[in-house]
Amino acid sequence: MGDGVEDPGTELAARLRALRLRRGLQMTGLQRQTGLGRTTISQALNGRTLPSEATLVALARALRTDAEPLLVLRRRADPGRVTSSAAPHRGGPDRTHRAFTERYLDYVSERHSQLAVVGLDLSRPERASWPLDAAYLSLELAERTEEWRGGEETPQQAPTVCRAEHALAGRRRILLKGLAGSGKTTLLQWLTVSTARDRLPEELAEWRGRVPFFLPLRTLVRRGPLPQVHEFLTAVGSPLAAVQPTGWADGLLSRDEGLILVDGVDEVPQEQRQATREWLRQLLSAYRDAAFVVTTRPSAVPEGWLTPAPLNFTELSVRPMGAADTSLFVSRWHAAARHSCTTNAERAHLDELEETLGLTVRAERDVAQLSTTPLMCALICALHRERRGHLPHSRMELYEAALSMLLVRRDRERGIGKPEGIQLSEHQSMHLLQQLAYWLIRNQQTEMTRTTAVCLLKDTLLSMPAVAEQGGSAEVLDHLVTRSGLLRMPTADTVDFVHRTFQDYLGAKAAVEALDFPLLLRHAHDTQWEDVVRMAIAHARPVERADLLKKLVQRGDEEEKHRARLHLLAAATLPYATEVSPQVRALVTERAAAFMPPRSAQEADSLADLGQGILDLLPRGADGLESDETGAVVRTAAAIGGDQAYALLKLFASAVTPEMRYELVQGWSNFDATDYAREVLAPLRNDLTVFVRTHAQLNALPLLTPIRRVTFHLSLTQKELTEHLSSKHTETIDIWQGHRLTGLAFARRLTALRYLSLRECSRLDGLRDLAGLPLPQLLLGDLPEQFSFDGLRDIPELTDLKLYTVLPWQTLRDLPAPPGLTSLWLGSQTATSLTGIAQWEALQDVVVNHSPDAMECEELAGLPNLTRLSTRDFDLTIVPRMPGITELSMYPERSDTRLDLIPDRFPGLKFLRLSCFAGWSPDLTPLHVFKDLRLAISRASRITGLEGFPPHHVSVYPRPRATDRADELAGSV
Repeated sequence: MGDGVEDPGTELAARLRALRLRRGLQMTGLQRQTGLGRTTISQALNGRTLPSEATLVALARALRTDAEPLLVLRRRADPGRVTSSAAPHRGGPDRTHRAFTERYLDYVSERHSQLAVVGLDLSRPERASWPLDAAYLSLELAERTEEWRGGEETPQQAPTVCRAEHALAGRRRILLKGLAGSGKTTLLQWLTVSTARDRLPEELAEWRGRVPFFLPLRTLVRRGPLPQVHEFLTAVGSPLAAVQPTGWADGLLSRDEGLILVDGVDEVPQEQRQATREWLRQLLSAYRDAAFVVTTRPSAVPEGWLTPAPLNFTELSVRPMGAADTSLFVSRWHAAARHSCTTNAERAHLDELEETLGLTVRAERDVAQLSTTPLMCALICALHRERRGHLPHSRMELYEAALSMLLVRRDRERGIGKPEGIQLSEHQSMHLLQQLAYWLIRNQQTEMTRTTAVCLLKDTLLSMPAVAEQGGSAEVLDHLVTRSGLLRMPTADTVDFVHRTFQDYLGAKAAVEALDFPLLLRHAHDTQWEDVVRMAIAHARPVERADLLKKLVQRGDEEEKHRARLHLLAAATLPYATEVSPQVRALVTERAAAFMPPRSAQEADSLADLGQGILDLLPRGADGLESDETGAVVRTAAAIGGDQAYALLKLFASAVTPEMRYELVQGWSNFDATDYAREVLAPLRNDLTVFVRTHAQLNALPLLTPIRRVTFHLSLTQKELTEHLSSKHTETIDIWQGHRLTGLAFARRLTALRYLSLRECSRLDGLRDLAGLPLPQLLLGDLPEQFSFDGLRDIPELTDLKLYTVLPWQTLRDLPAPPGLTSLWLGSQTATSLTGIAQWEALQDVVVNHSPDAMECEELAGLPNLTRLSTRDFDLTIVPRMPGITELSMYPERSDTRLDLIPDRFPGLKFLRLSCFAGWSPDLTPLHVFKDLRLAISRASRITGLEGFPPHHVSVYPRPRATDRADELAGSV
């Protein structure tokens, strides 16, 4: 521009560069904190390309600055775009594209605006759905972060639990895991509608203005190869596909204006899942800045399926509904049911049922255990209404009763005869639906074309003359869709079951009736068949059940690759079996016991996915268990939940190992807060770190007083934080969500406080309230831009400082920490150079979550008292000799890590910890020169050279499981 006026685009880039310089953020730090691609960030900083508004919002958040001035500059640089300040404009600059975008958003909003609710009002199908606005329940999601603590042999798995909108905030790539009926699809449906209507909550403001693409994989895989971007609308059967402008979808995603919601990896045949992952990888490569949410059942994909670079997905898990969620769901279900009432008497009856069921769910643990997912809770509500307050007490009984209710009883008891000229008995309906379900299972599908369904029913009706004389196969299909409550037609040419659980139940019944046990056995290792096998065990007659279980065991004996899964699956089916001979039960239990007890968090989570049957195999108490086993056993039982798990956990109430205590506290939120606190946690109160995630747990804290160490995952005021804490006893407070804190005066009243951790204190501006306190340990994480660190110098006894937040300096020279620091930990968020660290000569322990460069290594080597050093990675070729280091911890993220250089660089080494998160296989042979070296190695895929160390000098996590017992048992059927 002329006359010395700087172009707004150039000025915008210059301001971004200045902010980055002021914050001291490297490119990798910006990538990590924004989730943006390197190219996108580079283009924004060099001014070559005008960044999208969503990109600017993400950069502003990472740079701790207000986004609005940056957005103003952007709008000045591109005055033709009239957009909101919080989100990108949808549809691009072309008028045709913008008009189509608005039409598409209206269609998507309407298409997904209703939520089908099981059992709501089957006599009037048009009322058997619920407006999504009223139906949606924000469930809790959990992320298990592998936060490196620097002083532990293995990474601490710190589960962060929060509501969905909070858990999704700030993320662009999410793999959402949840069991059947847990609400995964409903969450995607809510994201679709809320995005289309521009009604996303404030937590998801950076997703506003995007265009959602809801892609159910069950539909996509049935149509052939997974679609390219321009085929999205065609693949999901949208009527707008034919009028989609050329380049419309590509333009949206290229401009960072797309939200891709991929539902149901578990509904893709196992042999096609790798192709699905490759399809996702190609989409990510082409559209780096688009937002992705992908859902799956946990057992369908291995851990880390989408997490490694360059995919970089965050894994979140849907947690079971707690008592508060169940109560809210029951209330909403009955509120929806009241809308279909025609008389005041009906409404009054529903009021009574709601009150009764609310009490039942709270008072009866077996019902509470069944009502932990939206699907099961809806079934319980419907059956409770149908049966005048009487409920079944097992999962299979619940399914059977629900099917009976859905198929015929509702119509018969309401006097509905032949609305389509067809009347089917429960047995007839069940048989017809079984044929459809079994075809889907055999063909590894979850939906079929209407033509296929009609053909299947036509063949079946040849042997059902009483039904055939009432109408043809097309009419029978329409009747099943309209009246059964189990089938639906999501599009004019598509038929599927309202939920996968019903498909598996009916398909398993058909497989048993067809005597297709060899087919079940062949597919038993496949996660898609897992529930089918379990339900087949339940449906089978005693002799058939025994034979199927024995052959499951035998196949596991013969196939080492699938042995653990098959043997454990057989054990997990036992609770589904009403009658099993003692000999067969003993055989199944013995085989499964070879894989017990679990020894790691990963093994525990895999076992918990198999359900209640695993509880019978877990040890009854801690006697004879190693420390890693005790923690994993407790974790497994707590994740499964229910009465049996609760009784088992009470046996660990005198826990003595840190792992056990940690997992017992983590399991608290899966049970009644008061009972669990009183009966499980209270005996451990003197040596317990209490994790508070719910207000029910907060209210139960008096049962655990005096509390010495507490971690709050709730956003609380100062008064709420300290209400149940003792000034003379509370030593540690860890605050993960400090949004409501405006000051820290509460710390002055806690005279025993020695450790304070502060995270996400968005309204906190400094540490003045801590001045003069005898506080030796402090952690600061995710603090706001205006935060002042000056108060650090006023905490005279501070010796241990952990910084997991952006620092306002490029180097450590200006960090105002007192000179007596002995421990300094720097998280990946700091992105600050170590230059200046030499001023703290007393430092003994340093943790750095980046790979130090040569100058940083030289300064570290100059620290006279440094003995413990932890770093995410080391380029050992640039590290000088550091003879004072006796303890070294590393996260090798590269395959060329030179362990052979360790003896020369660290000749005084006594302890080495390697956490191999990239699946690296270390060769420890060069370390044999050390005489007394101790090692702790985690997550290595293979280790070479262990034979050169005494066994008691080596700790491997997870510990390898000896296979000789399983091999010994194999073949003895």
